[in-house]
Amino acid sequence: MAVALYARVSTARQAEKVLSIPDQLKQMREWCEANDYLVAMEYVEPGASATDDKRPVFQQMISDALLAPAPFGAIIVHSLSRFFRDSLEFGLYERKLNKAGVKVVSITQQTSDDPAGEMARKIFSLFDEYQSKENGKHTLRAMKENARQGFFNGARPPFGYRTIEAEEKGVRGHKKRLEIDPAEAATVCRIYDLYINGHRGHNLGMKALAQHLDERGILFRGRPWRIQKLQQILSDETYVGRFYFNRRDDKTKKAKPRSEWVCTDVEPIIEAAIFERAEAVRASRIASKMPPRAVTNPTILTGLLRCGHCGAGMTLATGKGGKYRYYKCTTKMNKGVGLCDAPNLPMEKMDELVLARLAEKVFTPARVQLMLQQLQKDMKAAKSQEQAQLVTLNAEFKKLEQQLERLYEAVEHGLLPLDDTLSRRSQRLQARRQELLVEIAGTRQKVHMPANAIGKRQINAFCNALKSRLMDKESGFGKRYLSLLVDEVRVEGKEATMRGSHAALAHALSTSSGGVPSFMTEWRAKQDSNE
Repeated sequence: MAVALYARVSTARQAEKVLSIPDQLKQMREWCEANDYLVAMEYVEPGASATDDKRPVFQQMISDALLAPAPFGAIIVHSLSRFFRDSLEFGLYERKLNKAGVKVVSITQQTSDDPAGEMARKIFSLFDEYQSKENGKHTLRAMKENARQGFFNGARPPFGYRTIEAEEKGVRGHKKRLEIDPAEAATVCRIYDLYINGHRGHNLGMKALAQHLDERGILFRGRPWRIQKLQQILSDETYVGRFYFNRRDDKTKKAKPRSEWVCTDVEPIIEAAIFERAEAVRASRIASKMPPRAVTNPTILTGLLRCGHCGAGMTLATGKGGKYRYYKCTTKMNKGVGLCDAPNLPMEKMDELVLARLAEKVFTPARVQLMLQQLQKDMKAAKSQEQAQLVTLNAEFKKLEQQLERLYEAVEHGLLPLDDTLSRRSQRLQARRQELLVEIAGTRQKVHMPANAIGKRQINAFCNALKSRLMDKESGFGKRYLSLLVDEVRVEGKEATMRGSHAALAHALSTSSGGVPSFMTEWRAKQDSNE
């Protein structure tokens, strides 16, 4: 009779470092030869758990076995645990194979075909399942204790970090700890900065942020960025120094209660205040509060305006074929006047009122002067971080220069052809080089800027420039600063109340140089091409 052999180990590490699979195959071949069986096919599954059927080689074997006629009459395994470690799934697959005339035979747990043999196989399968769950329980307990002691469980560290060997030894060599990877950490800082502050006056959503990074050759470990990966980075507490182990169930991938997480302290990449600001931006952009189009929608108050009667958002509506534009309560729009009778607000008039009050009440030298003392303290506290960032940027710039030099030498010596692929690679490196030069210059300016550099003259210039530009609808500047400084505008009757934070206003001032916000190209006095 022709038979198929199936050999399996649970992890890729076992497949690489132990002789289990070769030994399984050797014993099964010898057993088949001794019992006059012809080995027709061999299926080898390195690194797959037998607790479920999500195994490509296993599924291929089952698919082959169910062909008509079947290419083999039995599947030979070393032990029944190699086939399945779940008694219910074992029984279902064995029944399916029996209908096709294919048996499952273990060379170390042989049973007869009578009821006693069937009972024995079920008992073996139950013991295998129990042993698997017990092993998993004890392994998880050991890994949780390993994490409590500050060690890293896993093969691939979070982006921004790398693993180093600790002095302590584990079961398989030295234990691991996480340390900051300077190059990747600089990218993490850049992602947070772009997401919070935007680029050249424009907000960046996840998709736009991924595109921005890819176009400049800033990749995720050699691959283009995915939206999910950016969302993970912008929400991961690892970057403020708290790496959590045991967050998800390995089998179901479902999140576990926070009480079961194990925290390992690591060196932070992002300040807690920056992480909280990113969290606030994400919260303000979730679909239930602000639709994705609102992030870049030119309508100034989209996502900010709320109805004082029912608390719902107010969105743009039109009348007379688009001739009239006004803000309308979404409750009134979707559910009828009976649930909310708030009046519609003329869009143009409302925009002008809000921007005018923002300029008159918020961007005044007197109000900004009150925050100057605290701002100077923040600048002093940030010096050390900026100096460390400057060292990181200089190191990346030096490495990039070396890469470009080696690339040019390879082309000059004829080792590499100057084709389109090489040209694109060179362009990405050059683009990143220019970005690094700008970042280094800006960071160096902050490091060497005295804490009292922002005085009354700069504050007055800042306030005057803002007031003159807030009403410019074409530039999108008003919307950008409203989104930055204002949490909501609530309208009730004939009164509108703006709510924001002093911290956001202080940040707007701190990101300016000589009263001019550095991320706005529109602030160039002569509007020339020299950025």
